[in-house]
Amino acid sequence: MADASNTECPNCKRLEVRVVALEALAQRQAEEIARLKKNSSNSHKPPSSDIVKPPKPAPPDGEKRRIGAQRGHPRHDRPPFPPEAIDHTQEYTLIQCPDCGTRLLRSAQPPRMIQQADLAPRLVTVTEHRAHAYWCPHCQKVHYAEIPDPVRKGGLVGPRLTALLAWLKGAAHASYSTLFVFARDVLKVHLSTGALANLIQKSRKAMDAMYAELRDALAGQARLNVDETGHPDRGDGLWTWAFRAPLFTLFKIDPSRGSGVLIEMLGKEFKGVLGCDYFSAYRKYMGDFGILVQFCLAHLIRDVKFLRTVPSRTTRQYGQRLLEALRAMFHVIHQRETMTEAGFGHALACARREVLAAALHPTWTAEAVALRKRFEEHGEAYFRFITTPGIAPTNNLAEQALRFVVMDRRLTQGTRGAAGQAWCERIWTAIATCAQQGRSLFEFLCDSVRAHFAGQAGPSLLLNTS
Repeated sequence: MADASNTECPNCKRLEVRVVALEALAQRQAEEIARLKKNSSNSHKPPSSDIVKPPKPAPPDGEKRRIGAQRGHPRHDRPPFPPEAIDHTQEYTLIQCPDCGTRLLRSAQPPRMIQQADLAPRLVTVTEHRAHAYWCPHCQKVHYAEIPDPVRKGGLVGPRLTALLAWLKGAAHASYSTLFVFARDVLKVHLSTGALANLIQKSRKAMDAMYAELRDALAGQARLNVDETGHPDRGDGLWTWAFRAPLFTLFKIDPSRGSGVLIEMLGKEFKGVLGCDYFSAYRKYMGDFGILVQFCLAHLIRDVKFLRTVPSRTTRQYGQRLLEALRAMFHVIHQRETMTEAGFGHALACARREVLAAALHPTWTAEAVALRKRFEEHGEAYFRFITTPGIAPTNNLAEQALRFVVMDRRLTQGTRGAAGQAWCERIWTAIATCAQQGRSLFEFLCDSVRAHFAGQAGPSLLLNTS
């Protein structure tokens, strides 16, 4: 009689195979759930990709937050217009008392005043330029007086109105149909959409020299923050690159997201420090030409937070250790104002060692090994800000510069050709740079268009800091 214990049960074998298959399926589903839980707080995904955002925390005192100014908030009053800004004064007087009818005497107390700003009934002035005709009895010809070149180049619309329409198109994301209605209903000027498109291109040409000057200055910057985002153009997926220097920001639209754009814009011998995320194009540019890079620690923290959501307990522990070390480093950074220079440097060096120790801790899970390898190959590029003054540990500056571009993309749906791309590059550059320098975008556009119509050099946005 055969030993029953040595006989393999067919049902048991099938159940074992099924258990192994179900465990593998459960592992794959857990990894997929972790990937689906990626958002702007634990990955490189932008905040706009978060479908459901957590509710705002309740006030500390438990009361419901009211709309408007909060309790204890200081009152903000707008300063009055200065005397030189007053165009007209309307006086209101009293002759007799409104209660008893007695004749009134002028009081020494100051009058009550309301300053009111309003639009003029006619916002646009129309000038007719007449070049009179003259007959030459000797030549037997008619000669006309010369109309100035700026007037002829401007044509139907002068420089300030051209600048206003360019401001609305760029800074306010207005469409051509919106500009058409605004000009017709508010300005009482009828301009076809074709004429408006020509005006925008005149504004673009007025900024060509400014854009070329800033582009030439990129390679000589001591530090730059760079980031990129998608740009639609008639169904084609292009990329908008943002190069943010300390005193200006330049935008470049390109079909490529590769390192070739960096070579084109910065060259192969860029001597500054490049602040960026861990995208492969920056790593290739760094490796091919020995460029100094400061990788964004905020992006790193989001990657580390993701490790705490995966099924593997070992990976979660690795991510938690590294996250705690990074938080300790940022705590030191935020305490800089309360520490001496030597004390801050020592504390930052200690925090750096703790981060490296946590990142290089032995591990064998795939996600943790990938992050550890990142530090083995490019660990120093995460701490360039410690030894290089003026370098930020994050790439927030470039990301902030791209927010306006993302808003414009959502409202305008992109561009429709090379002319529109060139316009976007220049107007976005002017908007961001004027904001950095505290300049009026409208006045810059006015000066640029006026100089372009006169055939003169336009204003520069490259500040001289020497």
